Formats: sequence, structure tokens, C-alpha cells
Amino acid sequence: MSVEAVLQALSDGHRRMILDALTRGPASAGELAGLVPIARPGVSRHLRVLREAGLVEVRPEAQRRVYSLRLEPLTELDDWLSRYRALWQQRMDALHTEVARGKRERRSTA
Repeated sequence: MSVEAVLQALSDGHRRMILDALTRGPASAGELAGLVPIARPGVSRHLRVLREAGLVEVRPEAQRRVYSLRLEPLTELDDWLSRYRALWQQRMDALHTEVARGKRERRSTA
């Protein structure tokens, strides 16, 4: 799946709630519907978006459909974000250096 599809799927708060619930383990559509403050058809639509983005997989279990989290798309997203994370880390390190320099200067003039 593409990073764009994953980001689009993650852009909705209800879908993020569903993913958060699935970090605790597989759950049926009915169990997930009980966690999100929207009607069950809306939950089904959100689950379809998550499935199409590759973020969840579904397996039939008797009369239920059980959903589980797929980590691969999140790993790909994390890899994509890593270059930006490195940029921010450099900037945070530079800020930390400036703050420390300012504290030393204030101590030396006091």
C-alpha cells in the first residue's frame, strides 16, 4: 500500500480509535462498533477504508468478522517519516545547545 493511502486512512479520528483498539488484539466488527460513537454502518465503512489501506486484515469466524492490525503499512510510514524525524532531531539538538549556552551566559554575568 502507498504511504498516501495510509495517511488518508489515518486522517480520521474514528479510524484511529479503531486502530488503537486493535493494538490490544483482534476484535469483531461488533466489538469495535461498541468503542466508536457512530452508527454501525459508519464503523463498517471505516473498517473498509482501513482494510483497503492495508492497515487491518479480516477473517471470518463463524458468523463474525474478526479484524486485526497489520503492522507492515505502519512500518512503511515510519520509514518514510524517519527522514523528517532526523531533521527535527537536528533542530531540537540545536535548540538544546542554544538553551544551554544561554543558561551558561546568564550564570557568568550574574
